[in-house]
Amino acid sequence: MTGRSFRPSDSQHVSGSVPPTVTFTRRTSSGRYVNLSRESLDSEISGVEFSEYTVHIPPTPDNQPMDSSMSIRMDPPISQRVEEQYVSSSLFTGGYNSVTRAHLMDKVIESETNHPQMAGAKGSSCAIQGCDGKVMSDERGEDILPCECDFKICRDCFIDSVKTGDGICPGCKEPFKNTDLPLNSVEPGQPLPLPSNVGMSKMERRLSLMKSANRSAIVRSQSGLMRSQTGVDFDHNRWLFETKGTYGYGNAIWPKDGGFTDEKNDESGEPPELLNKPWRPLTRKLKIPAAVLSPYRLLIFVRMAVLGLFLAWRISHPNEDARWLWLMSVICEIWFAFSWLLDQLPKFCPVSRATDLNVLKDKFEMPSPANPTGKSDLPGVDIFVSTADPEKEPPLVTANTILSILASDYPVEKLSCYVSDDGGALLTFEAMAEAASFANLWVPFCRKHDIEPRNPESYFSLKKDPFKNKVRSDFVKDRRRVKREYDEFKVRINGLPDSIRRRSDAYNAREEIKAMKLRRQTVEDEPLEPLKVSKATWMADGTHWPGTWMVSAQEHSRGDHAGIIQVMLKPPSDEPLHGTIDSSPLDFTEVDIRLPMLVYVSREKRPGYDHNKKAGAMNALVRASAIMSNGPFILNLDCDHYIYNSEAIREGMCFMMDRGGDRICYVQFPQRFEGIDPSDRYANHNTVFFDVNMRALDGLQGPVYVGTGCLFRRTALYGFDPPRSKDHSGCCSCCFARHTKSASVNSAGEEHRALRMGDSDNEEMNPSLFSKRFGNSSFLIDSIPVAEFQGRPLADHPAVKNGRPPGALTIPRELLDASTVAEAISVISCWYEDKTEWGNRVGWIYGSVTEDVVTGYRMHNRGWKSIYCVTKRDAFRGTAPINLTDRLHQVLRWATGSVEIFFSRNNALLASARMKLLQRVAYLNVGIYPFTSLFLIVYCFLPALSLFSGQFIVQSLNVTFLTYLLVITLTLCALAVLEIKWSGINLEEWWRNEQFWLIGGTSAHLAAVLQGLLKVIAGIEISFTLTSKSAGDDNDDEFADLYILKWSSLMIPPITIMITNLIAIAVGFSRTIYSAIPQWSRLLGGVFFSFWVLAHLYPFAKGLMGRRGRTPTIVFVWSGLIAITISLLWVAISPPSGSTQIGGSFQFP
Repeated sequence: MTGRSFRPSDSQHVSGSVPPTVTFTRRTSSGRYVNLSRESLDSEISGVEFSEYTVHIPPTPDNQPMDSSMSIRMDPPISQRVEEQYVSSSLFTGGYNSVTRAHLMDKVIESETNHPQMAGAKGSSCAIQGCDGKVMSDERGEDILPCECDFKICRDCFIDSVKTGDGICPGCKEPFKNTDLPLNSVEPGQPLPLPSNVGMSKMERRLSLMKSANRSAIVRSQSGLMRSQTGVDFDHNRWLFETKGTYGYGNAIWPKDGGFTDEKNDESGEPPELLNKPWRPLTRKLKIPAAVLSPYRLLIFVRMAVLGLFLAWRISHPNEDARWLWLMSVICEIWFAFSWLLDQLPKFCPVSRATDLNVLKDKFEMPSPANPTGKSDLPGVDIFVSTADPEKEPPLVTANTILSILASDYPVEKLSCYVSDDGGALLTFEAMAEAASFANLWVPFCRKHDIEPRNPESYFSLKKDPFKNKVRSDFVKDRRRVKREYDEFKVRINGLPDSIRRRSDAYNAREEIKAMKLRRQTVEDEPLEPLKVSKATWMADGTHWPGTWMVSAQEHSRGDHAGIIQVMLKPPSDEPLHGTIDSSPLDFTEVDIRLPMLVYVSREKRPGYDHNKKAGAMNALVRASAIMSNGPFILNLDCDHYIYNSEAIREGMCFMMDRGGDRICYVQFPQRFEGIDPSDRYANHNTVFFDVNMRALDGLQGPVYVGTGCLFRRTALYGFDPPRSKDHSGCCSCCFARHTKSASVNSAGEEHRALRMGDSDNEEMNPSLFSKRFGNSSFLIDSIPVAEFQGRPLADHPAVKNGRPPGALTIPRELLDASTVAEAISVISCWYEDKTEWGNRVGWIYGSVTEDVVTGYRMHNRGWKSIYCVTKRDAFRGTAPINLTDRLHQVLRWATGSVEIFFSRNNALLASARMKLLQRVAYLNVGIYPFTSLFLIVYCFLPALSLFSGQFIVQSLNVTFLTYLLVITLTLCALAVLEIKWSGINLEEWWRNEQFWLIGGTSAHLAAVLQGLLKVIAGIEISFTLTSKSAGDDNDDEFADLYILKWSSLMIPPITIMITNLIAIAVGFSRTIYSAIPQWSRLLGGVFFSFWVLAHLYPFAKGLMGRRGRTPTIVFVWSGLIAITISLLWVAISPPSGSTQIGGSFQFP
């Protein structure tokens, strides 16, 4: 078996680049590869079997060029299909100072693969003697036979017979006649495929879909960039607007000025057919009822005034008997009032939004003059799934997430899924392959019966009636069969670790035996020392795994391995592909069996290079996906967050494609969780944040990015400015909004400008500087304007600015070729980001453990808007740590990131004028909230200090103090009730949030402040371990983790607060009882204060007790006795004045 290697030259990535050179490598019997030089080729084998050749990207995507003098040539569509089949069956590896190898994978997993899109799919073998290659196949997996005698021949043998055998069929000995197979034929009325012009590169053919020869906004926004890449202006519009295949609106009757005129009296802007048709928006903004919102806003001002008066009264009325107690309490109360303002002011303008999926379907997927065939005109979406450690993130969870993505309700040809395995583990690789194999059955089953949710583990775990609303007679039979297949799939996934270990042990033992035999042959009659044979990890086809080995070795460890890309499922065909009776155990004859493209990516890691954790992995996916599919939108999901609503992507696309959608950087969905205990002891659902704070931010500049469940605009991730950006000097959009005059004047000129970058300058970026920002990949740079154009909303309304013509995205996308994947390997190498803007202004931002918040902040700081999309059916669902220790460590990581943000240039105090004032306040609160823990710790000890000392924070509980306290409490409760009213949460969720605010504030937030200060002052780096995800295998007790007590130093402050307050209550009661003049008011004040603290810490105390009923009764008895004893000892040591006059007082003998 041989593998091909792609070694990019140094000049490859500049304009007028030299195509990558393709060299051969030979695999030895041990599974390793040995490079073959020209001398070794001449001495060992003939040039017929092995030869060097070059991939010329401009002339043809086929990487097997033939001599121009030959009379028989492969048809370009066939060559592209065959090339894509080869690419999808090859494992590409490469990186720093190494060749890029393409290793043909005849076998990806131990089980059999049947789907024709999958790598290593079952197929006929080549009939040439001595060849074990697979016969070329089409999208159905049927053999492509170039000769009429139906002689089965593989791709390589066919090329050899054409090149060296004068095109003679090895079977019938006649010249090949059937090379022009209609694999890519076009039906009447469909858009014509792009021509394979010799003078145009593959990326240039993609760009030809966008640039108009007319005087339009597209020309104005992209002409400078195109000239820098091609040297001359060429006709980008030839195959879009002047063909019969796309005849209709946007072509023949598209106005000469492009329809972007601003003249109100100009009737040539839009055709009458469009003006006469009622225009319907894709989204609607649902305002909160005034009966709820107006009192809510009024109460905010009332409470602000009351807090101001209360603090003024507290400062002017000190407690002369305990000034130290008074001073501490006043300082804490001032900070709490400031913290409350930072949290409450951004809630001034809450909104709700709704989408109309029917309108989306009518505009983008129904026949129209611009799209007569009704093919989908929706833009492409690249979905990123990130995982790092298969031991902490079970492969079964990741596999279920992938299956939910592959089965989502979005055009199959517009969807691509990329899985980032930052650990480079073979276990994740084979689990993905198993998921791709099972998707052959699961995805058509979901489409046939409208299954929800489309995560098989969640679906088969539903407690409701699975047969409700199912009308097809074969549903019961199909469901039973799929359930049986899924159970077998789970067994295979769970057995992969043992399978890989046994396989590797067997191959390593074989290699050790071979090495021992070789040594005996070379060294005779001498004592043999123990051989040191590396314990490699082996793939299913008997070759070394290029990633991380189970026993780490050089170039095969978590921090040192090559970059890997494997196309698990190749891109689907453009037309629907229905199943046949014999192709599946179920009847899928009326179901589209195509699957979206699925790609495994493991970026290169080498010692000495900063990998930047998750942010670095995401940026590698951004670059690789731009090369391979270049979807203008990116959906980011964690491996444990799956698509719960199959139409979630369509919901998000409604906002991106609506009027003004070109100014939206991302659509954030709320996080919903499964496997949480019914009482939600540790506020894992976090509904106050997701349903109150995030919805309120949606009324400003948009919600913050929370790390998962977010649909990005690719060009926003690239660091470009939004069109029509403005400077803000007012408060918010719903009240007192004002814009600077200069910004509004400039916005008209920037209305159609695209690809603007810069946080301060307003000039269009010079395309020649792109390589300094994005790296030296010309493929990546050329893909930027493509993504920008495809991400624009439809120009179907006079108010739509910066739009694209309808029907522009109905043309099939380019097929994959080897040079494309080789370029993707190059951009995920460890050195690619050196001396670029990646991680600084482009992509996910580095420098914080909460890279998600910083990334969203940078976008808002450039003037972008974000949208919060709350769907009727949850869009995504995931898991959350229900164990107390894991939950505290999760909060610690978030809070540490906030402290890093506060001490960095991403502090909201340094935000630009493009960020709205209240949005800036919200981001300031994100960076400052952990510091509240310093004051909260002190305040929680104040009641205990009051009880111990017999004093209180005020001189006496007079009417003024009680009145202020009552009004502040009532306004807080009224605000909570109104928030519950407009947000839809319940009172228990609000109270759980308040409880965990104090638990986290006295534990994780305090540690985060200390760690952050150590990093800023001493430069001590902070490292966190990955949060373990539950595999959901414990059927006996779903909430077993809830009762597991794992000791952590984070528990010390809350435990100390609880013990101190309990002892203080006992001491206070004892002192009051034994006092000659009992001070009941001070006792009641201190006891009420202590009970307030203890009530908030109740979930924490419950977590310390473990499983219900397991704490021995003697523990509670002894706790009470110890508390009473300590209180009596305190009274004896420090007796109250006049206690000797009371009969029966406690005294030592």
